[in-house]
Amino acid sequence: MKPARLLTAVVLLVAALKPAFAADTVFPQGVRVGLTPLVGLSVAKTFPGFETEDHSVKVLVTELPADAYNEVKNAFTNPAGVSGVKPESLETAAGPAYYTVENAKEGATNVRRYSMILSAGTFSGYVAVQVPEDTSKIYTDDAIRQMFASATLRKEVPISEQLGMLPFKLNDLASFKNVRTLAPGAAVILADADEKTGFEPAPFMIIGIIGATPPEANDRARFAQQAATNIPGVRDAHITMAEPIRIGGMPGYETRINATSGKDNTQVTVVQWIRFGGATSMRIVGSAPRDQWSAAFPRFRAVRDGIEPKS
Repeated sequence: MKPARLLTAVVLLVAALKPAFAADTVFPQGVRVGLTPLVGLSVAKTFPGFETEDHSVKVLVTELPADAYNEVKNAFTNPAGVSGVKPESLETAAGPAYYTVENAKEGATNVRRYSMILSAGTFSGYVAVQVPEDTSKIYTDDAIRQMFASATLRKEVPISEQLGMLPFKLNDLASFKNVRTLAPGAAVILADADEKTGFEPAPFMIIGIIGATPPEANDRARFAQQAATNIPGVRDAHITMAEPIRIGGMPGYETRINATSGKDNTQVTVVQWIRFGGATSMRIVGSAPRDQWSAAFPRFRAVRDGIEPKS
Protein backbone atom coordinates (compact mmCIF):
# COMPACT_ATOMS: atom_id res chain seq x y z
CA MET A 1 0.00 0.00 0.00
CA LYS A 2 1.32 3.43 -0.89
CA PRO A 3 2.24 5.75 2.03
CA ALA A 4 -0.52 8.25 1.21
CA ARG A 5 -3.18 5.52 1.12
CA LEU A 6 -1.79 3.97 4.31
CA LEU A 7 -2.02 7.35 6.09
CA THR A 8 -5.59 7.84 4.90
CA ALA A 9 -6.56 4.38 6.11
CA VAL A 10 -5.03 5.03 9.54
CA VAL A 11 -6.87 8.35 9.85
CA LEU A 12 -10.19 6.72 8.94
CA LEU A 13 -9.60 3.87 11.39
CA VAL A 14 -8.80 6.25 14.25
CA ALA A 15 -11.85 8.36 13.44
CA ALA A 16 -14.06 5.28 13.42
CA LEU A 17 -12.84 4.24 16.85
CA LYS A 18 -13.53 7.64 18.42
CA PRO A 19 -17.00 8.89 19.37
CA ALA A 20 -18.24 11.58 17.01
CA PHE A 21 -18.80 15.01 18.55
CA ALA A 22 -20.49 18.17 17.38
CA ALA A 23 -18.05 20.96 16.61
CA ASP A 24 -18.51 23.27 19.59
CA THR A 25 -19.55 23.44 23.20
CA VAL A 26 -23.29 24.02 23.50
CA PHE A 27 -24.90 25.62 26.55
CA PRO A 28 -28.56 24.68 27.08
CA GLN A 29 -30.73 27.74 27.44
CA GLY A 30 -30.47 29.34 30.87
CA VAL A 31 -27.74 26.99 32.15
CA ARG A 32 -24.10 27.83 32.91
CA VAL A 33 -22.90 24.28 32.20
CA GLY A 34 -22.17 23.29 28.61
CA LEU A 35 -21.12 20.14 26.77
CA THR A 36 -19.86 19.12 23.37
CA PRO A 37 -22.76 16.79 22.48
CA LEU A 38 -22.24 13.58 20.57
CA VAL A 39 -23.37 13.55 16.97
CA GLY A 40 -27.06 12.70 16.79
CA LEU A 41 -27.86 14.80 19.85
CA SER A 42 -29.52 18.17 19.42
CA VAL A 43 -30.84 20.75 21.87
CA ALA A 44 -33.97 19.47 23.60
CA LYS A 45 -37.15 21.51 23.35
CA THR A 46 -38.84 20.48 26.61
CA PHE A 47 -35.93 20.40 29.09
CA PRO A 48 -32.42 21.88 29.43
CA GLY A 49 -30.11 19.49 27.61
CA PHE A 50 -29.95 17.35 24.49
CA GLU A 51 -31.77 14.42 22.92
CA THR A 52 -31.92 12.32 19.79
CA GLU A 53 -34.56 12.99 17.17
CA ASP A 54 -36.68 10.10 18.40
CA HIS A 55 -36.31 11.32 22.03
CA SER A 56 -34.90 7.97 23.12
CA VAL A 57 -31.48 9.23 24.28
CA LYS A 58 -31.73 12.12 26.73
CA VAL A 59 -29.04 14.31 28.30
CA LEU A 60 -30.25 16.58 31.11
CA VAL A 61 -27.95 19.49 31.98
CA THR A 62 -28.83 21.58 35.01
CA GLU A 63 -27.59 23.42 38.10
CA LEU A 64 -27.82 22.36 41.74
CA PRO A 65 -26.91 24.23 44.95
CA ALA A 66 -23.19 24.57 45.68
CA ASP A 67 -23.34 22.14 48.62
CA ALA A 68 -24.59 19.32 46.39
CA TYR A 69 -21.11 18.62 45.00
CA ASN A 70 -19.51 18.21 48.43
CA GLU A 71 -22.38 16.03 49.63
CA VAL A 72 -21.97 13.75 46.63
CA LYS A 73 -18.18 13.81 46.93
CA ASN A 74 -18.36 12.78 50.58
CA ALA A 75 -20.80 10.01 49.76
CA PHE A 76 -18.76 8.83 46.80
CA THR A 77 -15.50 8.71 48.74
CA ASN A 78 -17.15 6.51 51.35
CA PRO A 79 -15.87 2.95 50.76
CA ALA A 80 -19.43 1.68 50.68
CA GLY A 81 -20.22 3.91 47.73
CA VAL A 82 -23.75 5.09 47.00
CA SER A 83 -26.44 2.39 47.07
CA GLY A 84 -23.94 -0.13 45.72
CA VAL A 85 -23.13 1.97 42.65
CA LYS A 86 -19.41 2.39 42.22
CA PRO A 87 -18.48 6.04 41.56
CA GLU A 88 -15.62 7.13 39.36
CA SER A 89 -13.66 10.37 39.26
CA LEU A 90 -13.22 12.28 36.04
CA GLU A 91 -11.24 15.34 35.00
CA THR A 92 -13.37 17.67 32.89
CA ALA A 93 -12.70 20.96 31.15
CA ALA A 94 -14.48 22.56 34.14
CA GLY A 95 -12.48 20.70 36.79
CA PRO A 96 -12.78 17.41 38.72
CA ALA A 97 -16.09 15.58 38.65
CA TYR A 98 -17.67 12.34 39.82
CA TYR A 99 -19.91 10.10 37.78
CA THR A 100 -21.79 6.83 38.06
CA VAL A 101 -23.11 4.28 35.59
CA GLU A 102 -25.93 1.86 36.26
CA ASN A 103 -28.47 -0.32 34.49
CA ALA A 104 -32.14 0.40 34.96
CA LYS A 105 -35.60 0.04 33.44
CA GLU A 106 -37.70 2.69 31.74
CA GLY A 107 -41.03 0.92 31.55
CA ALA A 108 -40.26 -2.30 29.70
CA THR A 109 -37.06 -0.92 28.14
CA ASN A 110 -33.60 -1.70 29.48
CA VAL A 111 -31.57 1.51 29.78
CA ARG A 112 -28.11 2.61 30.81
CA ARG A 113 -28.07 5.65 33.15
CA TYR A 114 -25.15 7.97 33.75
CA SER A 115 -24.91 10.82 36.28
CA MET A 116 -22.15 13.38 36.71
CA ILE A 117 -21.67 16.22 39.18
CA LEU A 118 -18.98 18.89 39.25
CA SER A 119 -18.24 21.95 41.36
CA ALA A 120 -18.72 25.40 39.87
CA GLY A 121 -17.99 27.36 43.04
CA THR A 122 -21.31 29.08 43.68
CA PHE A 123 -23.30 26.17 42.26
CA SER A 124 -22.91 22.53 41.20
CA GLY A 125 -23.23 21.36 37.63
CA TYR A 126 -25.21 18.18 37.09
CA VAL A 127 -25.58 16.03 33.96
CA ALA A 128 -27.79 12.95 33.66
CA VAL A 129 -27.88 10.69 30.60
CA GLN A 130 -30.25 7.88 29.68
CA VAL A 131 -29.39 5.51 26.83
CA PRO A 132 -31.75 2.68 25.74
CA GLU A 133 -30.11 -0.72 25.33
CA ASP A 134 -30.66 -0.78 21.56
CA THR A 135 -28.55 2.38 21.09
CA SER A 136 -25.79 1.49 23.55
CA LYS A 137 -23.47 0.32 20.77
CA ILE A 138 -23.48 3.88 19.41
CA TYR A 139 -23.64 5.79 22.70
CA THR A 140 -21.10 3.65 24.55
CA ASP A 141 -19.77 4.05 28.08
CA ASP A 142 -16.57 5.50 26.65
CA ALA A 143 -18.43 7.94 24.42
CA ILE A 144 -20.55 9.22 27.32
CA ARG A 145 -17.45 9.54 29.49
CA GLN A 146 -15.72 11.64 26.85
CA MET A 147 -18.81 13.81 26.50
CA PHE A 148 -18.77 14.30 30.28
CA ALA A 149 -15.10 15.28 30.05
CA SER A 150 -16.03 18.09 27.63
CA ALA A 151 -18.12 19.83 30.33
CA THR A 152 -17.26 23.49 30.65
CA LEU A 153 -18.67 26.56 32.37
CA ARG A 154 -19.65 30.05 31.42
CA LYS A 155 -19.53 32.84 33.97
CA GLU A 156 -22.94 34.24 33.21
CA VAL A 157 -26.01 33.46 31.15
CA PRO A 158 -26.73 36.51 28.96
CA ILE A 159 -29.54 38.57 30.45
CA SER A 160 -31.47 38.52 27.17
CA GLU A 161 -31.34 34.72 27.17
CA GLN A 162 -32.59 34.47 30.74
CA LEU A 163 -35.40 36.96 30.28
CA GLY A 164 -36.41 35.35 27.01
CA MET A 165 -37.28 32.14 28.85
CA LEU A 166 -39.78 33.79 31.20
CA PRO A 167 -43.53 33.72 30.50
CA PHE A 168 -43.65 37.50 31.09
CA LYS A 169 -41.71 40.59 30.01
CA LEU A 170 -39.59 42.71 32.34
CA ASN A 171 -39.44 46.15 30.76
CA ASP A 172 -37.62 47.86 33.65
CA LEU A 173 -34.78 46.20 35.59
CA ALA A 174 -34.40 49.25 37.86
CA SER A 175 -30.58 49.18 37.60
CA PHE A 176 -30.25 45.86 39.43
CA LYS A 177 -26.73 44.56 38.82
CA ASN A 178 -27.39 40.81 38.70
CA VAL A 179 -30.10 38.82 36.98
CA ARG A 180 -30.45 35.09 37.60
CA THR A 181 -33.23 32.67 36.70
CA LEU A 182 -34.03 30.57 39.75
CA ALA A 183 -36.26 28.13 37.93
CA PRO A 184 -35.62 28.46 34.18
CA GLY A 185 -38.78 29.66 32.54
CA ALA A 186 -40.63 30.25 35.82
CA ALA A 187 -38.85 32.61 38.25
CA VAL A 188 -36.09 35.21 38.25
CA ILE A 189 -34.09 37.12 40.86
CA LEU A 190 -32.88 40.70 40.40
CA ALA A 191 -30.21 41.71 42.90
CA ASP A 192 -27.53 44.25 43.77
CA ALA A 193 -25.46 41.58 45.58
CA ASP A 194 -24.47 38.15 44.24
CA GLU A 195 -24.37 34.48 45.17
CA LYS A 196 -20.94 34.72 46.79
CA THR A 197 -21.85 37.43 49.28
CA GLY A 198 -25.47 36.42 49.61
CA PHE A 199 -28.39 38.50 48.34
CA GLU A 200 -29.78 39.67 51.70
CA PRO A 201 -27.31 42.51 52.53
CA ALA A 202 -28.62 44.54 49.56
CA PRO A 203 -31.96 45.05 47.82
CA PHE A 204 -33.22 42.19 45.67
CA MET A 205 -36.42 40.97 44.05
CA ILE A 206 -37.86 37.57 43.17
CA ILE A 207 -40.53 37.39 40.49
CA GLY A 208 -42.31 34.23 39.45
CA ILE A 209 -45.49 32.42 38.62
CA ILE A 210 -47.19 30.37 41.31
CA GLY A 211 -49.46 27.55 40.24
CA ALA A 212 -52.21 28.41 42.67
CA THR A 213 -54.81 31.11 43.05
CA PRO A 214 -57.67 31.45 45.52
CA PRO A 215 -60.98 30.34 43.98
CA GLU A 216 -62.92 33.20 45.55
CA ALA A 217 -62.09 36.90 45.79
CA ASN A 218 -62.81 36.80 49.52
CA ASP A 219 -59.94 34.34 49.98
CA ARG A 220 -57.27 36.61 48.47
CA ALA A 221 -56.29 38.37 51.70
CA ARG A 222 -55.78 35.13 53.60
CA PHE A 223 -53.93 33.60 50.63
CA ALA A 224 -51.56 36.58 50.27
CA GLN A 225 -50.82 36.96 53.97
CA GLN A 226 -50.13 33.26 54.36
CA ALA A 227 -47.74 33.40 51.39
CA ALA A 228 -45.97 36.45 52.85
CA THR A 229 -45.19 34.74 56.12
CA ASN A 230 -43.75 31.72 54.27
CA ILE A 231 -41.21 33.47 52.03
CA PRO A 232 -38.09 31.25 51.93
CA GLY A 233 -35.17 32.59 53.97
CA VAL A 234 -37.31 35.01 55.96
CA ARG A 235 -37.60 34.53 59.72
CA ASP A 236 -39.50 36.20 62.56
CA ALA A 237 -41.85 37.83 60.07
CA HIS A 238 -44.27 40.47 61.32
CA ILE A 239 -46.90 41.89 58.97
CA THR A 240 -46.99 45.69 59.08
CA MET A 241 -49.41 46.34 56.20
CA ALA A 242 -51.82 44.30 54.09
CA GLU A 243 -54.33 45.64 51.57
CA PRO A 244 -55.93 44.86 48.20
CA ILE A 245 -54.66 46.91 45.24
CA ARG A 246 -54.78 46.89 41.43
CA ILE A 247 -51.63 45.79 39.59
CA GLY A 248 -51.53 46.34 35.84
CA GLY A 249 -55.31 46.53 35.76
CA MET A 250 -55.62 43.16 37.54
CA PRO A 251 -56.73 42.45 41.11
CA GLY A 252 -53.79 42.19 43.48
CA TYR A 253 -52.72 42.28 47.08
CA GLU A 254 -49.84 44.05 48.80
CA THR A 255 -48.31 42.80 52.04
CA ARG A 256 -45.35 44.31 53.89
CA ILE A 257 -43.43 42.65 56.67
CA ASN A 258 -40.48 43.31 58.93
CA ALA A 259 -38.29 40.27 59.32
CA THR A 260 -34.83 38.78 59.72
CA SER A 261 -33.08 37.28 56.71
CA GLY A 262 -29.81 35.64 55.69
CA LYS A 263 -26.92 34.05 57.55
CA ASP A 264 -25.95 37.42 59.09
CA ASN A 265 -29.46 37.98 60.48
CA THR A 266 -30.02 41.09 58.40
CA GLN A 267 -33.00 43.16 59.54
CA VAL A 268 -35.10 43.61 56.41
CA THR A 269 -38.35 45.07 55.20
CA VAL A 270 -40.11 42.97 52.60
CA VAL A 271 -42.94 43.75 50.23
CA GLN A 272 -44.95 41.06 48.49
CA TRP A 273 -47.31 41.77 45.62
CA ILE A 274 -49.55 39.06 44.25
CA ARG A 275 -51.31 39.71 40.96
CA PHE A 276 -54.27 37.40 40.57
CA GLY A 277 -55.65 36.17 37.29
CA GLY A 278 -56.69 32.90 35.70
CA ALA A 279 -55.40 29.57 36.96
CA THR A 280 -52.10 31.03 38.15
CA SER A 281 -50.92 34.13 39.95
CA MET A 282 -47.79 36.25 39.75
CA ARG A 283 -45.79 36.74 42.93
CA ILE A 284 -43.41 39.68 43.23
CA VAL A 285 -41.22 39.93 46.32
CA GLY A 286 -38.84 42.79 47.11
CA SER A 287 -36.48 42.71 50.11
CA ALA A 288 -34.12 45.38 51.41
CA PRO A 289 -32.16 46.01 54.61
CA ARG A 290 -34.26 48.32 56.73
CA ASP A 291 -31.85 51.24 56.36
CA GLN A 292 -32.02 50.92 52.54
CA TRP A 293 -35.77 50.53 52.26
CA SER A 294 -36.69 54.09 51.29
CA ALA A 295 -34.36 54.02 48.29
CA ALA A 296 -35.22 50.46 47.30
CA PHE A 297 -39.01 50.67 47.33
CA PRO A 298 -39.35 52.96 44.26
CA ARG A 299 -37.11 50.53 42.35
CA PHE A 300 -39.33 47.62 43.37
CA ARG A 301 -42.39 49.48 42.10
CA ALA A 302 -40.67 50.36 38.81
CA VAL A 303 -39.96 46.68 38.14
CA ARG A 304 -43.49 45.69 39.15
CA ASP A 305 -45.13 48.29 36.95
CA GLY A 306 -42.97 47.28 33.97
CA ILE A 307 -44.08 43.65 33.92
CA GLU A 308 -46.23 42.61 30.97
CA PRO A 309 -47.60 39.27 29.84
CA LYS A 310 -46.05 37.83 26.71
CA SER A 311 -48.34 37.74 23.72
